[in-house]
Amino acid sequence: MEQQIFAGTLDALESIRDYVTDAAKSAGLEHKAIYKLCLAVDEIATNVVLHGYEEAGLNGDLKIDAALENDTLVIRLEDHGKAYDPNFHAVPDANDLAQQLEQREIGGLGIYLALDGVDDLQYSTTENGNVHRFIVRLPRPASSTQ
Repeated sequence: MEQQIFAGTLDALESIRDYVTDAAKSAGLEHKAIYKLCLAVDEIATNVVLHGYEEAGLNGDLKIDAALENDTLVIRLEDHGKAYDPNFHAVPDANDLAQQLEQREIGGLGIYLALDGVDDLQYSTTENGNVHRFIVRLPRPASSTQ
Protein backbone atom coordinates (compact mmCIF):
# COMPACT_ATOMS: atom_id res chain seq x y z
CA MET A 1 0.00 0.00 0.00
CA GLU A 2 1.05 3.54 -0.62
CA GLN A 3 2.72 5.39 2.24
CA GLN A 4 0.45 7.79 4.12
CA ILE A 5 1.55 10.77 6.19
CA PHE A 6 -0.47 11.97 9.15
CA ALA A 7 0.01 14.80 11.62
CA GLY A 8 1.64 13.55 14.81
CA THR A 9 -1.48 14.20 16.87
CA LEU A 10 -4.07 12.08 18.62
CA ASP A 11 -6.61 13.15 15.99
CA ALA A 12 -4.69 11.08 13.41
CA LEU A 13 -5.09 7.78 15.26
CA GLU A 14 -8.46 6.89 13.75
CA SER A 15 -7.13 7.36 10.21
CA ILE A 16 -4.07 5.28 11.06
CA ARG A 17 -6.33 2.48 12.37
CA ASP A 18 -8.33 2.62 9.13
CA TYR A 19 -5.13 2.34 7.10
CA VAL A 20 -3.91 -0.66 9.12
CA THR A 21 -7.32 -2.34 8.92
CA ASP A 22 -7.43 -1.97 5.14
CA ALA A 23 -3.89 -3.32 4.76
CA ALA A 24 -4.59 -6.28 7.05
CA LYS A 25 -7.84 -7.16 5.25
CA SER A 26 -6.07 -6.95 1.88
CA ALA A 27 -3.39 -9.30 3.20
CA GLY A 28 -6.01 -11.86 4.25
CA LEU A 29 -5.69 -11.62 8.01
CA GLU A 30 -8.54 -12.92 10.13
CA HIS A 31 -10.65 -10.61 12.29
CA LYS A 32 -8.82 -11.37 15.56
CA ALA A 33 -5.38 -10.79 13.98
CA ILE A 34 -6.59 -7.52 12.46
CA TYR A 35 -7.86 -6.34 15.83
CA LYS A 36 -4.60 -7.23 17.60
CA LEU A 37 -2.47 -5.58 14.88
CA CYS A 38 -4.56 -2.40 15.00
CA LEU A 39 -4.25 -2.32 18.78
CA ALA A 40 -0.47 -2.77 18.57
CA VAL A 41 -0.02 0.05 16.07
CA ASP A 42 -2.46 2.27 17.97
CA GLU A 43 -0.58 1.81 21.26
CA ILE A 44 2.80 2.66 19.74
CA ALA A 45 1.45 5.57 17.70
CA THR A 46 -0.20 6.96 20.83
CA ASN A 47 3.10 6.70 22.72
CA VAL A 48 4.91 8.48 19.88
CA VAL A 49 2.38 11.33 19.92
CA LEU A 50 2.23 11.73 23.70
CA HIS A 51 5.81 10.97 24.71
CA GLY A 52 7.89 11.29 21.55
CA TYR A 53 6.35 14.56 20.43
CA GLU A 54 4.21 16.33 23.05
CA GLU A 55 6.24 15.61 26.23
CA ALA A 56 9.49 16.23 24.34
CA GLY A 57 8.21 19.59 23.06
CA LEU A 58 8.44 18.43 19.46
CA ASN A 59 6.12 18.47 16.46
CA GLY A 60 6.18 16.03 13.61
CA ASP A 61 4.39 13.60 11.37
CA LEU A 62 3.65 9.90 11.49
CA LYS A 63 4.43 8.07 8.26
CA ILE A 64 2.93 4.65 7.74
CA ASP A 65 3.14 2.06 5.02
CA ALA A 66 2.33 -1.60 4.56
CA ALA A 67 4.09 -4.27 2.55
CA LEU A 68 3.95 -7.99 2.02
CA GLU A 69 7.37 -9.51 2.69
CA ASN A 70 7.64 -13.25 2.14
CA ASP A 71 4.82 -14.74 4.23
CA THR A 72 4.30 -11.68 6.43
CA LEU A 73 2.53 -8.36 6.51
CA VAL A 74 4.81 -5.56 7.66
CA ILE A 75 3.40 -2.27 8.90
CA ARG A 76 6.09 0.38 9.12
CA LEU A 77 5.52 3.43 11.35
CA GLU A 78 8.06 6.24 11.14
CA ASP A 79 8.36 9.35 13.31
CA HIS A 80 10.84 12.09 14.17
CA GLY A 81 10.12 12.28 17.88
CA LYS A 82 12.21 11.35 20.88
CA ALA A 83 13.81 7.92 20.39
CA TYR A 84 12.22 5.10 22.39
CA ASP A 85 12.61 1.35 21.89
CA PRO A 86 9.54 -0.45 23.27
CA ASN A 87 11.44 -3.75 23.36
CA PHE A 88 13.50 -2.48 26.30
CA HIS A 89 10.61 -1.23 28.41
CA ALA A 90 9.35 -3.14 31.43
CA VAL A 91 5.98 -4.72 30.76
CA PRO A 92 3.54 -6.27 33.21
CA ASP A 93 4.02 -9.96 33.92
CA ALA A 94 1.34 -12.51 34.78
CA ASN A 95 1.43 -11.52 38.47
CA ASP A 96 0.96 -7.84 37.62
CA LEU A 97 -1.93 -8.62 35.29
CA ALA A 98 -3.65 -10.72 37.95
CA GLN A 99 -3.73 -7.81 40.42
CA GLN A 100 -6.62 -5.40 40.85
CA LEU A 101 -6.26 -2.22 38.77
CA GLU A 102 -5.69 -0.10 41.87
CA GLN A 103 -2.71 -2.27 42.88
CA ARG A 104 -0.91 -2.32 39.52
CA GLU A 105 2.04 -0.15 38.67
CA ILE A 106 1.16 2.57 36.15
CA GLY A 107 2.68 2.17 32.69
CA GLY A 108 3.75 -0.62 30.41
CA LEU A 109 0.35 -2.10 29.59
CA GLY A 110 0.20 -0.47 26.15
CA ILE A 111 3.59 -1.84 25.22
CA TYR A 112 2.55 -5.25 26.53
CA LEU A 113 -0.49 -5.12 24.22
CA ALA A 114 1.65 -4.01 21.29
CA LEU A 115 4.15 -6.82 21.76
CA ASP A 116 1.35 -9.33 22.27
CA GLY A 117 -0.49 -8.18 19.14
CA VAL A 118 2.16 -9.04 16.56
CA ASP A 119 4.60 -11.82 15.80
CA ASP A 120 7.53 -9.40 15.96
CA LEU A 121 7.96 -5.71 16.80
CA GLN A 122 11.22 -4.26 15.55
CA TYR A 123 12.56 -0.81 16.33
CA SER A 124 15.40 1.20 14.89
CA THR A 125 16.51 4.80 15.02
CA THR A 126 18.71 6.69 12.61
CA GLU A 127 19.49 10.31 11.85
CA ASN A 128 16.29 10.25 9.76
CA GLY A 129 14.03 9.24 12.64
CA ASN A 130 12.53 6.28 14.43
CA VAL A 131 11.03 3.25 12.72
CA HIS A 132 8.72 0.64 14.24
CA ARG A 133 8.06 -2.48 12.14
CA PHE A 134 5.02 -4.54 13.12
CA ILE A 135 5.32 -8.01 11.62
CA VAL A 136 2.45 -10.48 11.37
CA ARG A 137 2.67 -13.90 9.74
CA LEU A 138 0.03 -14.42 7.11
CA PRO A 139 -2.35 -17.36 7.43
CA ARG A 140 -1.39 -20.36 5.36
CA PRO A 141 -3.90 -21.33 2.71
CA ALA A 142 -5.86 -24.44 3.55
CA SER A 143 -4.37 -27.36 1.67
CA SER A 144 -6.71 -29.58 -0.22
CA THR A 145 -6.37 -33.32 0.18
CA GLN A 146 -7.30 -35.57 -2.66
